[in-house]
Amino acid sequence: MVVTHGSLQRASGRCALTIGNFDGVHRGHRALVDRVSARARELDLTSCVLTFEPHPREFFTGEAAPARLTRLRDKLELIEAAGVARVHIARFDRRFASLPAERFVEEVLVRGLATRWLLVGRDFRFGARRTGDFAALAAAGARYGFEVESMPDVPFDGTRVSSSAVRAALAAGQLAAAERLLGHPYTISGRVAHGAKLGRSLGFPTANIVLRRPPPLSGIFVVEVDGLADGMRRGVASIGRRPTVNPVPVPLLEVHLFDWDGELYGEHLRVRFLKKLRDEQKYDGLEALKQAIARDARQARGYFASHG
Repeated sequence: MVVTHGSLQRASGRCALTIGNFDGVHRGHRALVDRVSARARELDLTSCVLTFEPHPREFFTGEAAPARLTRLRDKLELIEAAGVARVHIARFDRRFASLPAERFVEEVLVRGLATRWLLVGRDFRFGARRTGDFAALAAAGARYGFEVESMPDVPFDGTRVSSSAVRAALAAGQLAAAERLLGHPYTISGRVAHGAKLGRSLGFPTANIVLRRPPPLSGIFVVEVDGLADGMRRGVASIGRRPTVNPVPVPLLEVHLFDWDGELYGEHLRVRFLKKLRDEQKYDGLEALKQAIARDARQARGYFASHG
């Protein structure tokens, strides 16, 4: 998959395109991507996704924006796995946000991406102050020679699939429900950083992954971890602010791997969340914290013993 960033030059080829944040790359997003890929093959076009960095709501509302489901790297990997040929990442800054709808069509869709077929969600809006809608896109398509199609909502198990619904399930600790909406287990990836090594002193060494923004879930979880040289490992993980000792301003992901004795600093790990055990708690001293971690580890091992 070809990934391009920033400003667009005049396109040399024609594409079938869909547009969105694609946060989580859930079943609804996959329906968009699958439709675009199919039409690209039928029309002999390049399948393409236009997405944004940062997310528009992060640009407009900052820390008040909803938690991200996926980091950019994870999102690109999921889109690539769906078979898309190209992703363009538009820098969502003040200039981009102020583009009038007509200029967005001319500069981005027509000149920059050479769009010949476009698929958007039913409620898609674009341009400064969100003045562009599906009717405006259809009119622009008639002028510039591209076809526009809308994708209806994608229901699953009686629920409209959306990033908001996934966030709500994760916040409630309902990992199975989130996985059904996503179509894949919820995962966070990142590089292992040095920490205070408190876990090691308690007998439960952890791989620490620094999160740039608060994630959509918190607490203690049963996990599987990919990215190690010897394959997948099982363990228990905490996402939180460590209220008992060494509190942190942004939640930290700490993973204790079972039956592992080695260095992981600098490794890029993918942590797959399987079950929530409990919420994060503040304990009265290190001994109480150590006992709680031991209970969590026993419960996680019990989970794996009963799930094969």
